[in-house]
Amino acid sequence: MVIGRDFRKERGAAAGLSPRYGASWARGKAAGAISLALSAGVVALGLTYAGAARAEALDLLAFGDSLTQGYGLTEQDGLVPQLRAWLAAHGAGDVRVINAGVSGDTTAGGKARIDWALTPEVDAMILELGANDFLRGIDPASARANLEAILTAAQKAGVAVLLVGMQVPSNYGADYQQEFNAIYPELAEAYGALYMPNFFEGLQGEAQMMSYFQRDGLHPTGAGVAKIVEALGPRVLTLLAQVKAD
Repeated sequence: MVIGRDFRKERGAAAGLSPRYGASWARGKAAGAISLALSAGVVALGLTYAGAARAEALDLLAFGDSLTQGYGLTEQDGLVPQLRAWLAAHGAGDVRVINAGVSGDTTAGGKARIDWALTPEVDAMILELGANDFLRGIDPASARANLEAILTAAQKAGVAVLLVGMQVPSNYGADYQQEFNAIYPELAEAYGALYMPNFFEGLQGEAQMMSYFQRDGLHPTGAGVAKIVEALGPRVLTLLAQVKAD
C-alpha cells in the first residue's frame, strides 16, 4: 500500500522526465530555488546598502549665473570645485555640489529653468542671481518677483535654500540701490531661507581688492574665489546641518 506520494517522480514525469531522473530533477530545482533565494537576498542587501548610502549623501545645487558657473576660470578654480574642496576639508561629509550656474543668466532665466533644475535628488540650494539684472537696469520689482518664484519652487520641493545677496553700487542712484538691495533680506525672511548679504563679502576689506578680479572687473580670479568661498563656506555648513536635522 502506498502511504505517501513521490512528488519528485511525479514532477519529473510531468516535466517529461523518466522516474530515473525525477530525483535529480527535484534536487536541481531545490538547488535552483536556494540559489535564487540567495541571489534575491544579495540583491536586497545591495539595494538596502545603496539606499542607506544615498540617504547619508546630500545633493547641493549651486544655482546662479557666471559667478557660480566659473566664468573665465579653469575648472578647478571655479566656485563649485573650490567649495567642494572646502566642504571636504571642513568635515561636511558626503556632499555632491552640482554646478547649475549659467553665464549671463538673469533672475528671469533662473525662474524659467528652476523646475527642471530641482530634481528629486536635490536636498539644498545656494541661490545666487541678480547681478545681471541690475547691470541691465532691470526693474527691481521684476527681479523680486522672479526670485520669489524660484524660492516658491524650492519651498514646494522641500529644498532648503541659502540666498546670496547682491549689493548694487551707488552709481545706480540711491532709490534703485535701496529698492534692489532690500530684495534679498526681505525674501530670505519671508521664505525662511538662510541669508548671505553679499556674494563678494570675502573680498571686502582687502587692501588690493581689485587684484582679485579678472580684467573685466566683474568676475573674480581663482584667488578671489578662494576668498569668497572662505566667507560662503560656513553658511553652507549651516545649510547642510539644517538639512540633516530635518
